[in-house]
Amino acid sequence: MSEFVEKYINPFTDYGFKKLFGEEINKDLLLDFLNELLREEQGVITGLTYMKNEQLGMTELDRKAIFDLYCENDKGEKFIVELQKTKQNFFKDRALYYSTFPIREQAKRSEWDFELKAVYTIAILDFVFESDKNEPDKFRYDIKLMDIESNKLFYKKLTFIYLEMPKFNKTVDQLETRFDKWLYVLRNLNRLDRIPEKLRESIFDKVFQTAEIARFTQDQVRSYEDSLKYYRDLKNSLDTAREEGLKKGMKKGMKKGIEKGIEKGIEKVAKGLLESGISIEIIMKSTGLTQDQINSLK
Repeated sequence: MSEFVEKYINPFTDYGFKKLFGEEINKDLLLDFLNELLREEQGVITGLTYMKNEQLGMTELDRKAIFDLYCENDKGEKFIVELQKTKQNFFKDRALYYSTFPIREQAKRSEWDFELKAVYTIAILDFVFESDKNEPDKFRYDIKLMDIESNKLFYKKLTFIYLEMPKFNKTVDQLETRFDKWLYVLRNLNRLDRIPEKLRESIFDKVFQTAEIARFTQDQVRSYEDSLKYYRDLKNSLDTAREEGLKKGMKKGMKKGIEKGIEKGIEKVAKGLLESGISIEIIMKSTGLTQDQINSLK
């Protein structure tokens, strides 16, 4: 059995996320999370069914979609739950594309009257959108079709919820709601070595029991190790790229600054020579400036 520094799994690994939310035995965890997430709009979801997470297009040439989690409640409403570890170009486009699959699959040949069940796409993000970085206190975004002028809801059956987890920085003592507690667990689970007293509820007791690595079989440990390695390699690659980009930017900025300083220094010398009555030809030869540049200094 491998030894881990952490006592509990990292929910942002593929294995950790699906261990908590994607297994039939832990369906009550996903149910509780969704109920807290959607309480104001949904009421209480009483039942969930896991659906096939690989969705095929209408033809062989269509792009397919593989959801992290895909489920349906007892009213036939669909829920896509996605975990996104890193920034991805066109992620919002991808989320919109994914939402088309549960919409299309509701179509019944010949007898369909176009009435749709609601579709929810929920994205738990381990990054912050560039457009949102100046809103450090806003970590939840609920997106629906709205009329721009009146700001009224136009269509309520298509919902996108984005949770930017790096912005959620509440401490245990600051947790006020059950939803706060869920976000705290997702954000900090692998950093904890015990269950905080404020989380002593049956649902969170089960979360911590499910996430405790010491309870895993050898096969589960190996699967988690592979998933954790992929997660860390991805993070390290991104951190390295970010650091190199920063160094490159600083180096480029310093170079520009030096070049600008030299340019200003040469102009100052040329101006001094002009004031001393030295001919433009000699100044051009001494400084490398053009006649027009020297004339502009007069």
